[in-house]
Amino acid sequence: MAKKQKAGRLSIDQMRKLINKKAGQEVAVDLADESNPTIVKQWIPTGSRWLDSIICRGKSAGIPVGKVTEIAGLEASGKSYMAAQIAGNAQKMGIDVVYFDSESSLDFTFLEKAGCDASKILYIQATSVEFVMETMEELLKSTDSQFLFIWDSLALTPSISDLEGDFNPNSSMAVKPRILAKAMSKLTIPLANSQSAFLVLNQLKTNIPQGPTARVQMLTTPYNTPGGKAMIYAYSLRIWLTRPKAKASFVLDEHGYRVGNTVKVKLEKSRFGTQGRQCQFKILWGDEVGIADGESWFDAIQSSEHLERSGAWYELKYADGTGEKFQSAHWMAKLQDEKFKARVLEVMDEEVVLKFHERTGDASDFYDQEENSS
Repeated sequence: MAKKQKAGRLSIDQMRKLINKKAGQEVAVDLADESNPTIVKQWIPTGSRWLDSIICRGKSAGIPVGKVTEIAGLEASGKSYMAAQIAGNAQKMGIDVVYFDSESSLDFTFLEKAGCDASKILYIQATSVEFVMETMEELLKSTDSQFLFIWDSLALTPSISDLEGDFNPNSSMAVKPRILAKAMSKLTIPLANSQSAFLVLNQLKTNIPQGPTARVQMLTTPYNTPGGKAMIYAYSLRIWLTRPKAKASFVLDEHGYRVGNTVKVKLEKSRFGTQGRQCQFKILWGDEVGIADGESWFDAIQSSEHLERSGAWYELKYADGTGEKFQSAHWMAKLQDEKFKARVLEVMDEEVVLKFHERTGDASDFYDQEENSS
């Protein structure tokens, strides 16, 4: 039998065609081409301008489309409220929302208040980890639709072995991480190729390390999340929410009833050059649902040279040298003035995005102070 004749030296383009023909799909791509699946072409706004501004170095971003993102938090820290607002923003971009719910707590009215068209959300009960992963795989294979998959939550979704076994935790130890490891190896590329996003809601659990370095680990990594190492590697972005327990963190209505909380946000992982950055904002769950976005802008520009303070009065400086005075209690009312609002956003972009990108600001303004002190 005649030996197959080798081709001469091939160009990179020729090699790509050869590989793609062999694979039966486009797996070899030109990284310089903006259509390649490694580039994040769209970002879904989170509902917080400040958070969007710290996610990706040099630009205002959001939840990256084509990637896997985790939002993890302590109990009642606002994970589901954030997810609902992100879902509404995805719908406005023409992205289909699939919501896997393991807590059976999703409410139609709640979604509508958060800005979603609840009638157009594909709601699915997350009966098992395997079912969630298989359903995602089937939808990605069967349609050209662009999806935002929301899984609420990984921590509370059982595996099939959990459902069929007893209540002894040792009987199904490490089953879920092994399932997720296999699932992520199968789904990461289809998610990127379809320009779909996977948003995983998770619980922060207190880290209890052992060994001689236990005390150091407790200081530097006080929390961990369920799911195993494979999920940690799969996440392009990990957003961690913590809620101060002090009464000052409560948002109260005019009658003293709690209608929200102040939440501290940290980027535990970011493949976009911003790991460790932080911000904070209020999450509301009363008549209004979601992030109190405009209120947080005031905190975001506190260190700016364009905002001057004299006693109880502040003055926002415009580019032409003029200024506008106000008191902090009137901040939201001032944002109704389009000229004032536009200047605030300019200053915010300079302070939060540009200074970090160009490394011209004080580094301590951008990172977790507790992390730095430890």
